[in-house]
Parts: sequence; structure tokens; C-alpha cells
Amino acid sequence: MVASGDQDSIYGILKAHGLPMGLLPKGIAQFHFDDTGRFEVHLDQPCKTKFESEMHYDRNVSGTLSYGQIGALSGISAQELFLWFPVKGIRVDVPTSGLIYFDVGVVFKQFPLSLFESPRDCLAVLDSESGGSIRGAKLSSEVISKVQFCSHHSYLINTL
Repeated sequence: MVASGDQDSIYGILKAHGLPMGLLPKGIAQFHFDDTGRFEVHLDQPCKTKFESEMHYDRNVSGTLSYGQIGALSGISAQELFLWFPVKGIRVDVPTSGLIYFDVGVVFKQFPLSLFESPRDCLAVLDSESGGSIRGAKLSSEVISKVQFCSHHSYLINTL
């Protein structure tokens, strides 16, 4: 199904599956949703928005909806302590708990459900700003340690 508009919007589909509409940013005009719960949304460009953490949305976001959760999620990354982690799933266990959980692979990050009540504006990002995954963060830490190693050796050379 390809749809757009208020009545058949991806936001309405999220709500019908017990999920808050603000999980996806404003401005999604085109999406696909099938009988198995599989969905894809297409943004004009990658973008980012801020909740408690910064979230990055790729141009294409996809996953599988079932009541209260999204599985096999791709296209969303969350920032935590200067590192970007791909969000693999999202779930709301008990709506009255007021909590939503993001599966970032190593842990479930907990947020207040109220943060995601309505879709937020999403600011365009350049490809170089894209929220890289933990693999990119690991590469960055390796580069930093090499720079520190090199600067330490140049300090030793300068003091000799």
C-alpha cells in the first residue's frame, strides 16, 4: 500500500499499532505498508532531531510493525555519549508505564513516552554529518589513540 494524507498516514498506522506518532519526523509524504507489518518511509533527505538524545534518520527508514513494537528497524541512529548507535527496535511494554525502549544492540535505552507524542521537525544533514554507526565511532577512537600516540612521541623527541 502506498498512501499519503491524514487518514492513511504512517503516523495513523503507528498510532493504530500502539506506538507514538513522534517516532518518525514530520514531512513523510510517501510510505509503503503491507499486510505482514513491513513498512518503509522515504524522506527527501537524511535529517536529525533532538529528544533527550539526538536522533538521525536516513533517507529510507524501514522495519516491521506489530502491536507496541517495531522490529528489524533500519535507518535510525541515536547518539549516546558522542557515539552513534543504530536503533534495531523500539517497544512500548505497557502504555500506562509512560516508557518507551530503544534497542541499540548492546542495551535498551529508556525514554519517557511523552517525548514522542507528536512528530518533530527534522533538520537536513549533510552526508558527512550522517549519524555513523558504532563501527564509525570505533574507527574514530582508533584514529584519536594514534594521534595521541604520535603527539606523545613528538613530545619525547622534542624534549631530547
